[in-house]
Amino acid sequence: MPSSIVLSNLSWSTPDGRPLLSNLDLSFGTERTGLVGRNGVGKTTLLKLVAGELQPRSGTVSFNGRLGILRQSVQVQAGETVADLFGASEALAVLKRAEAGGATAEELASADWTLEARIASALHRVGLDVSPETLLVTLSGGQRTRCGLAALIVDDPDFLILDEPTNNLDRDGRASVIDLLSNWRAGAIVVSHDRELLDAMDAIVELTLLGATRYGGNLSQYRERKALELAAVEHEFAEAEKRVVEVARSAQATVERQARRDKAGRKMAAKGGIPRIMLGGLKERSETTGGENARLAERRRAQALQDAAAAREKIEILQPLTVKLPTSGLPASRIVLKMEKVTAGYQPERPIISDFDFVITGPERIAVTGPNGSGKTTLLALISGALEPWSGTVRVVSSAILDQRVNLLDPSLSIRDNFRDINPDADETACRAALARFMFRADAALQIVSTLSGGQLLRAGLACVLGGTVPPALLILDEPTNHLDIDSIAAVEAGLRAYDGALLVVSHDEIFLESIGISRRLELPLRTTDWAGTTDWAGTVE
Repeated sequence: MPSSIVLSNLSWSTPDGRPLLSNLDLSFGTERTGLVGRNGVGKTTLLKLVAGELQPRSGTVSFNGRLGILRQSVQVQAGETVADLFGASEALAVLKRAEAGGATAEELASADWTLEARIASALHRVGLDVSPETLLVTLSGGQRTRCGLAALIVDDPDFLILDEPTNNLDRDGRASVIDLLSNWRAGAIVVSHDRELLDAMDAIVELTLLGATRYGGNLSQYRERKALELAAVEHEFAEAEKRVVEVARSAQATVERQARRDKAGRKMAAKGGIPRIMLGGLKERSETTGGENARLAERRRAQALQDAAAAREKIEILQPLTVKLPTSGLPASRIVLKMEKVTAGYQPERPIISDFDFVITGPERIAVTGPNGSGKTTLLALISGALEPWSGTVRVVSSAILDQRVNLLDPSLSIRDNFRDINPDADETACRAALARFMFRADAALQIVSTLSGGQLLRAGLACVLGGTVPPALLILDEPTNHLDIDSIAAVEAGLRAYDGALLVVSHDEIFLESIGISRRLELPLRTTDWAGTTDWAGTVE
């Protein structure tokens, strides 16, 4: 029997009682399904319900087969090895005892003689050259994610459950995930914003506040369908608004006709041409008719307004976030960052950056790329002042850095209060307008930062940094697309294209880098490369 996952009438609420998923009916078969939706809509929660880590408020989750789960980050315990992540430490120890002639008869009978080869093959498939004895703590986050993928390959489950599998991965790591899923022939549910990865899917399930909708085909085909749906809903909204106006005009015309008839009746009564008893009846009928007309008009008006509101709600769900930014006024000749003869690291005998020179002039757009562990985080720490160079100088003008945890924001304060702290010259109206541009309208702006999802957090950081009267001359972004949903990525791309300051972006998302108009690359280690492909040596980065 083919493996499948079936959700029936599934509902779940947050601990404070807020409904997040309501009466959800959904099924997944032996195909690769991308699960998309705006940040905070419940994608990760849905995966946890499928995995049995959360229990639904009502409804059921049924599944036949074995699940293999890869989480957003691989948690590491002290002394844990690659073999531990595979769940193979004891089995590998048996093989070693067997090779040394110390295994028992029972161990020899149960030994998995192909295990070492399968682990080595899986690690090679995800581009990792490590041994089972390697401590996980010595690996970067991206390398640990790749180890987790290799462990899934060895386990060979009936269904893969992947939550943002390409976050923190370099280009080679992203390619290995895409390759794995492109060749995966069992079932898979993938929560991701990675457009390249989602284009390898067989189907897309979109989760919104209205429920879940399945679309056949990959991300590109889904987006074509969504564009058509948005056009249809916008037409529906325009027609609904037109009906509101027509109902109001019709009601007014009815009132005016009734008023003219009443006026004519009064004139006739004044001339004495109508008996008194008939006058009373006419007056009563006029009042009754007027009341019925008013009630009918109100019902029509209420229905028209309800239809318009429903259409507008659909537009707000379908319409991507739009971002418009004020100008930074950065002159083309102004140096915003200058690093001269910089050497730095964390252990005196092992510099990460050596004798490094780097300059950003005017509104340049520079991508910092390179494999995991090549020095990107160290470079940003030097620029932000979090790390002092051992030698050389770092000079930077007005700048703002948004790291992956958005440490710029105070987690104990609301988004609104953070904005006012970062932009003290902005009044309440300017604050609310800026936050609304990043989809934090009304009470949403009062959310406490510590309660935000990863995507909401970055969006809040961008709102607070870019929403002020004058944006910073240099904006530094560390993997900005890691926790944004697809619509928000598109919106941020549009906003950054309009931003006239300098950009320094650490990212492995090639679609994002191309979309925001990167003109030069700082490729670690060793060299800078402009978009045309020519190279300039930028010092030694190890």
